[in-house]
Amino acid sequence: MTAKIEIENLSHIYDEKTPFARVALDDINFSIQTGEFLGVIGHTGSGKSTFIQHLNGLLKPTSGRILLDGHDIHSDKSLLKSVRQRIGLVFQYPEHQLFESTIYGDVAFGPTNMDLSADEVDARVKDALQLVGLSEDVYEKSPFELSGGQKRRAAIAGVLAMKPEVLILDEPTAGLDPVGKDAILNQIAEMHKVVGNTIILVSHNMEDVSRLADRIVVMAKSKIILSGIPTEVFSQPERLTAVGLAAPPIATLMDLLRKKGLNLPSGIFTIETAADALEGIIG
Repeated sequence: MTAKIEIENLSHIYDEKTPFARVALDDINFSIQTGEFLGVIGHTGSGKSTFIQHLNGLLKPTSGRILLDGHDIHSDKSLLKSVRQRIGLVFQYPEHQLFESTIYGDVAFGPTNMDLSADEVDARVKDALQLVGLSEDVYEKSPFELSGGQKRRAAIAGVLAMKPEVLILDEPTAGLDPVGKDAILNQIAEMHKVVGNTIILVSHNMEDVSRLADRIVVMAKSKIILSGIPTEVFSQPERLTAVGLAAPPIATLMDLLRKKGLNLPSGIFTIETAADALEGIIG
């Protein structure tokens, strides 16, 4: 797998040259490395959804370029099918797009249209469903028989079955209860460990992103305003607050405890790491 993505001077204007023109992306320059787990955070309207739709060619830049392994993805329209197979995008509420009568049939739809043999399609479907934690007893069930979390995982499996080198997940836990949310996030983390592909997780939940991502970008007002590992991003609370964001609540609590005199290390953003640190002090 290679799939290095480079974004050069990317801008996008909706309804350009009309009275309703709106700048959604403003001169973005950024690179996404092979195999990394990237978190993208920002409020609604920050530009993050427009940004990810450019990465696999669903939107065409008003100006600038998206390079995949050094090649402009829009240089030849015939290349876009290959780009979308290499860079898979899972939208919010992907379960609304389940349309086959069985889970197996739905996951098989993508690889079947890649002109693969029946044996290869079968192997991909089973591998993908296993990766998202769905067992054989759901293969022949209708999507309407599954829970919300199971439907979400089945929809993700449909993209995974095409074996994308890059998987983009747009708010993958939206609308799920806490149990379903944790199951999805844990499955995504495990999948990244097993497959080793590049994952781009879009979310507004700082704690989720800080727990999973190797690197985080923060978007606001059509630009990337911060980029770095979680400790670098969350050590700048003033900049986050200025755009209506905040460090994870656990990070804020740990900072308050440090000010009260507890000798706690920096870089604590999740409940699990906070519990370990406090246990080490309290005993």
